[in-house]
Amino acid sequence: MPTDSLPKQVEIWEVAPRDGFQAEETWIPTETKLEIIRELASTGLKSMEITSFVHPKAIPQLKDADEVVSQAGDLNLKLRALVPNVRGAERAINVGIKKLKLMLSATDSHSLSNANATARDAQQKLWPIADLAAKHGVSVGGSVSVAFGCPYEGKVPLERIAAILTRYQEMDVHEVSLADTTGMANPVQVSQMLRYLNQEFPEMRFSLHLHNTRGMALANAVAALQEGVLDFDSSIAGLGGCPYAPGASGNIASEDLVHAFHEMGVDTGANLERLIEVAKNVRDRIGHDGGSYMLQAGPNSALHQKPVSQSKLG
Repeated sequence: MPTDSLPKQVEIWEVAPRDGFQAEETWIPTETKLEIIRELASTGLKSMEITSFVHPKAIPQLKDADEVVSQAGDLNLKLRALVPNVRGAERAINVGIKKLKLMLSATDSHSLSNANATARDAQQKLWPIADLAAKHGVSVGGSVSVAFGCPYEGKVPLERIAAILTRYQEMDVHEVSLADTTGMANPVQVSQMLRYLNQEFPEMRFSLHLHNTRGMALANAVAALQEGVLDFDSSIAGLGGCPYAPGASGNIASEDLVHAFHEMGVDTGANLERLIEVAKNVRDRIGHDGGSYMLQAGPNSALHQKPVSQSKLG
């Protein structure tokens, strides 16, 4: 892989405060959430998906979304929030969120589990959110969950993804996150999809949301990087998982993704040493991590003491 073919810099969106926290059954106190968010803000990462404005009955862990955003407003971060409906969008806008991310599944089976509607019907219901955001000068990004593989239907045809993107275009949404929600993607598939979509939708900007369910997330990130993707989601300490996707494990760990990109000469703006320190703190607070190589082995720069040579006896 020629290093001059890779981008010099990418943007990492930290999603643990949303995707990571929502997977935790034990209540995380609001102040603990905010402490973690403040620590993440100290790593050099500038972009964060801070919460989701869903109904408290759907995801009780995020019932404090309004309070979290209000108290984190003084941080030097670009904040994004996931919204499932107009009511959620209104709440997000009212507390100062300037970027909304829409919820949508690629397949009907996952959509029925997640939104109680087929994928097409669920996407049709997103129009009022886009209209509301435009009225308030708030930007909107789309998403396609289970874009590379659905736990109910298997591999998703490219034509289905293209149809979803066409409808997003009609809504004036030109940034779309492709999510490997259950870690079913492989690097060849990622490359093929992005080449196809970049050709068919040249005005769209794609980002990758990768889960490491089967150990393929980093390889998929590199494949996306080679196809020109500049925006990646990741979660500190690898926390996360989708409550509507059986077997879904955590996102790719932020510290692992940053380490890999830095080793390849791709800047993320993050301080890796501080990121690893925060990952350890988060693991201690939450009680576990979701899978992090940096927490297991440390970075390549963490060298061991050289062995001392000893003369042979006899």
